[in-house]
Amino acid sequence: MAGSITFSMIKPDAYSAGNSGAILKMIEEAGFTIKAMKLTKLTPEVAGKFYEVHKERPFYGELCAYMSSAPIIALVLQKANAVEEFRKLIGATDPTKAADGTIRKIFAKSIEANAVHGSDSDENAAIEAGFFFSQFERV
Repeated sequence: MAGSITFSMIKPDAYSAGNSGAILKMIEEAGFTIKAMKLTKLTPEVAGKFYEVHKERPFYGELCAYMSSAPIIALVLQKANAVEEFRKLIGATDPTKAADGTIRKIFAKSIEANAVHGSDSDENAAIEAGFFFSQFERV
């Protein structure tokens, strides 16, 4: 059965461009409830821990540098079938392939600077939410 929470973050490109409010509005208008929200600036080390799953990939260093380049907004969102519903709302990673009306189609600059992160599974949503918010940590 699909879970009711997902994790998201508004990435440095979208935050720096002043798009956070519009993105949050789209999220709420799509029926998500914001259960936790935090504005923070990641250090390269913290970004590295969050993206540790990609450590062996060639883009890892650039990803950590990018994610620590400006503030982000970390979010825990609630809705029935949250992960799948949020993935529909944000659109494809490549904004040129994202459906019209999706967050990435509207706000992303490129595959790398794609405005938002969204968990890809219920398991990762729980892990990622717990990374930023202690109330969601697994016991």
